[in-house]
Amino acid sequence: MSDTGAVGGAGAGAGAGGAAGTGTGTIRGAARGRAPVPLSVLDLVTVGAGSTATEALRTSVAISQLAEARGYHRHWVAEHHSMPGVASSSPAVILAHLAAHTSRIRLGSGGVMLPNHAPLAVAEQFGTLEALAPGRIDLGLGRAPGTDGRAAAALRGPGRLDEAADEFPRRLAELVRFLDDDFPDAHPYARVHAVPGPVQGPTGRPPLWLLGSSGFSARLAGELGLPFAYAHHFSAAGTLPALDLYRQSFRPSAVLDAPYALIGVSTLAADTDGDARAQVLTGALSMLRLRSGRPGLIPSPEEAAAYDYTPLEREFVDSWLANVVHGTPDEVAAGLDALAKRTGADELMLTSSAHSGAARLRSYELVADAYGMVAEGTRAD
Repeated sequence: MSDTGAVGGAGAGAGAGGAAGTGTGTIRGAARGRAPVPLSVLDLVTVGAGSTATEALRTSVAISQLAEARGYHRHWVAEHHSMPGVASSSPAVILAHLAAHTSRIRLGSGGVMLPNHAPLAVAEQFGTLEALAPGRIDLGLGRAPGTDGRAAAALRGPGRLDEAADEFPRRLAELVRFLDDDFPDAHPYARVHAVPGPVQGPTGRPPLWLLGSSGFSARLAGELGLPFAYAHHFSAAGTLPALDLYRQSFRPSAVLDAPYALIGVSTLAADTDGDARAQVLTGALSMLRLRSGRPGLIPSPEEAAAYDYTPLEREFVDSWLANVVHGTPDEVAAGLDALAKRTGADELMLTSSAHSGAARLRSYELVADAYGMVAEGTRAD
């Protein structure tokens, strides 16, 4: 069983399965209002100092409901571990909760870190999500741990941290076999079924996305004819090379007849420049502490403003903020327009790292206002 053949073949079968399959219609979004491309949400469920995970999860529900009402295409949740300021360690659990509070917006993982999980477990979790919210679930997959080495070891167990480079494609192929329930008769897993799944009768399944911040997943996504999501929000220097590699490597499949790439974009719109700057600085200080091995809750604007930055720390923060599209709504819209034009991205997925949940919610509202976005079938006031 070749890795590429397994994924491509399974995708072809599922894509031909009808409206609930994995065809182009479940992937490509529509731009709303004056937005240059479809806009979506990437959610880390951030927890600010003085707040709680419970409050952060409530904010995620509010963001998902606002995003649905205002015409954002999808809401993804990212997997991270052992980070006090991030409450998204269990994307499947959070997505089930969001599905119960929304009715139309696409929901998905941005992503599930496949090396941390048995492929069968992922197939079962996302088969369950597909059963809960048919036709609304995306399965985005990454190959990074979403944490540091010690936490990754605790997640994966002994002997799993030094897997060969080709292990991800093998695990991806195995996952697809479970999703499509089509292991060959002679395979050891031929009688193992992911439930909910096709063994119970005709069913749809979530479209697969590959996520990355380097060329590995870009090339693999292109070769398999899958949609690709690039982490521009924390690896901006590699965006254009990765997108070029994806497009050059792309082979049409039953899933996509042409490349489809989204990029994650750090974004914060506020009523004034000063408010926006105060909030994005909290995310920058949080990232500085994470990169220094001192992760914690997202600091308050007062703490971020009062922090005594060393010259090297100031250089890091300035560099980080240079890749955050922030400011007034019109300034943010202009920045997103320019980024879409420069990269040729088919979709922009906005992520806001800020101390205040209210500021994150307000940001998504202001961006929608700036573009005049409303969901299909919704009348503008």
